[in-house]
Amino acid sequence: MPTVLALDQGTTGSTALLVGDAGEIVGRGYREIRQHYPAPGWVEHDPEDIWQATVAAARDALGSETPAAIGITNQRETVIAWERQTGRPVHRALVWQDRRTAGRCRDLRGAHGDAFLVERTGLVWDPYFSATKIEWLLREVPGLRSRVAGGDVVFGTVDSWLTFRLTGGRAYVTDPTNASRTLLYNIRTRDWDVELLELFGVPRSALPALVPSSGVVGAADRAVLGVAAPVAGMAGDQQAALFGQGCYRPGDSKNTYGTGAFLLMLVDRPAPAGKGVLTTMACDARGEPALAVEGAIFIAGAAVQWLRDGLGLIATAAETEVLARSVPDTGGVYFVPALVGLGAPHWEPDARGTIVGLTRGTGRAHLVRAALEAMAYSTREVAEAMAAATGVPLKTLKVDGGAAANDWLMQFQADVLTVPVWRPAAVESTALGAAGLAGLAVGVWADAATFQATRSYQAFNPKAEREDAGYREWARAVATTLHWARLGRAARSREEI
Repeated sequence: MPTVLALDQGTTGSTALLVGDAGEIVGRGYREIRQHYPAPGWVEHDPEDIWQATVAAARDALGSETPAAIGITNQRETVIAWERQTGRPVHRALVWQDRRTAGRCRDLRGAHGDAFLVERTGLVWDPYFSATKIEWLLREVPGLRSRVAGGDVVFGTVDSWLTFRLTGGRAYVTDPTNASRTLLYNIRTRDWDVELLELFGVPRSALPALVPSSGVVGAADRAVLGVAAPVAGMAGDQQAALFGQGCYRPGDSKNTYGTGAFLLMLVDRPAPAGKGVLTTMACDARGEPALAVEGAIFIAGAAVQWLRDGLGLIATAAETEVLARSVPDTGGVYFVPALVGLGAPHWEPDARGTIVGLTRGTGRAHLVRAALEAMAYSTREVAEAMAAATGVPLKTLKVDGGAAANDWLMQFQADVLTVPVWRPAAVESTALGAAGLAGLAVGVWADAATFQATRSYQAFNPKAEREDAGYREWARAVATTLHWARLGRAARSREEI
């Protein structure tokens, strides 16, 4: 039986799945990675932690198997700089959640406007993306700029880093789905953009070669994983999930509830500027480049993690479903989990988490339910923004990610959206999408339809009544959060003057 090894390197840990040709998971491994917060709004990872966790998870999943191919999917936008000859990182990775370049993004927006960037990249001026992180490293790490200019140090997102290390430095590559998250890739020419490279001071030679999302790019060293297998699939986590969910036609959509929540829909044309949603590269049924619009919600499952680790309100994420069912509503409590700023459709990096409506009667069940409701409400907010941008309303929604296992949340999501929500039996669509892209490249599956036929779904159908009242109150809480952020920025500006 042929198998494919999928490496899913995420924000909080590395997962490895060994996937059989019938879509079954025959091996599994997981390792957490440490989070570093050196300053408020700063988030970093140790690249060696990422590497070691990924290798350990892969070895656990493989056992004694030799896969036909390896597929890689990854946290996007996170930037790593490393030595070309040794593979040694020169700084901690700057994580996609990192906000340290928010001021620089405001300056760039003021200098160039939004249309300049949207036309080229489909993105917005936000510290979420990679380019201002690279620019910060070039400015702040002593001697880095000259080392980069001399070819000694290169940059990459996590897919590039893992492929480089897996292949012993022979493959220094990225695919369009990851490149399109950097602010350096032109979605129209489908190449690195010369003007943006110049704007951010990044030499083209310090960026990886562009390769297809499905196709052999190199072979993993036997010394690394104990087996030699081709690296044949590569996609950013959200685009891998889109592919893994069988979303191959314009209008097909999925939402992944992970650390953040990311709603993607395949489209025929880019979204216009000013609509609050992104245009990004995705994959069609052959793994070739396609366009998608995306709404990026920065905090989803991470809010539950904060309730567990930061407040100690729960011991495990699984408790949230029981607690949400234990109360009829949130008791008027609404949670805006802007713990690292607000993403789509507001793009306010100075926003911070807000909880409103607290009373003496508020208990932990109300707070937990409010956190779950926020995931559903923010998804509706983004879905409405996407419909306004594309003219294509959401008709059904496929879901995956850890929080998708929560039956209460999925039913509430269907009620809030008033469309059917479809959850696969295996919610790890990100890793399965990477496996699919790799398997297609080496013939494990003849085509995407054969791969998708291995998946089954459970439907959550909306109730007759629409959940409007709670959504309106939550939207009012979002407005309060935005007001607080903008008042604070104005006050800081006055102090600087």
